[in-house]
Amino acid sequence: MTAVPEETPRPKLAVVPHLLTVAEYAELGEVESGYTELQEGRLLMVPSPAPRHNLASLELAIRLRGQLSDDLVVIQDVDVDLELAPPGAPGFSRRPDVLVVRRPALKRVEEEGGLIRASEVEVVIEIVSPGSYRTDHVIKREEYAAAGIPRYWIVDLAEPISLVDCQLAGEFGYQQAPDVVGKFETTAPCAIVLRIDDLV
Repeated sequence: MTAVPEETPRPKLAVVPHLLTVAEYAELGEVESGYTELQEGRLLMVPSPAPRHNLASLELAIRLRGQLSDDLVVIQDVDVDLELAPPGAPGFSRRPDVLVVRRPALKRVEEEGGLIRASEVEVVIEIVSPGSYRTDHVIKREEYAAAGIPRYWIVDLAEPISLVDCQLAGEFGYQQAPDVVGKFETTAPCAIVLRIDDLV
C-alpha cells in the first residue's frame, strides 16, 4: 500500500460576522487563494496576477527606483489604508501593484505597525488585468482621488502598452492626460522618464 502524503493545510479566510475596520483587516494576514482588499468593510478576493503582470510590475519598480529623489521610495504589492473612514468604522484598503511613497512611511510602519496610509503616497500604479478594467478605471480611480493621492497611473499591457496619468485636481477628482505609448515623462513627484513599450 502506498502512503499518500498529507497536504499541508492552508489558512482559510474566517467568516467575518461584521464589516471590518482597517485595523481588523490588517490583522487577518494572508489568505489561501490570491489576496484580499477591503471596500467599505467588505472583503474582496482578488486573484493573484499572471506572470506577465508581475514582470511589468517589477520592471516599473526597478525603473522608478533609480530615478526617485532621496525622500521617496518605490514599493510593490502592499496594503494601503485609504483613510476614507474613521478608525472604528468599516474601512477601505487597496493593494496597488506599485507605489511611490515618502520614505518616512516605512519607518512609521516599522515602529507603529499598521498599513501605509494614503496620505503618505505620492503615486499609486495599477496594471490592468483581464477582468479589472472597470475596477481600475472607475472604482479605484474614485477611491484614490477621494483619498487624496496626488497621482494615479494606470498601465494597460494590451498592445500597444499604454499609461494613463491621472493628476488630482481638487474637488474635481483626477484630470486625465491622453494615453501615453512609448515614452512617458513627468516632473512630479520628481523628474521621471519611463519607457513603457518594453515592460514585458
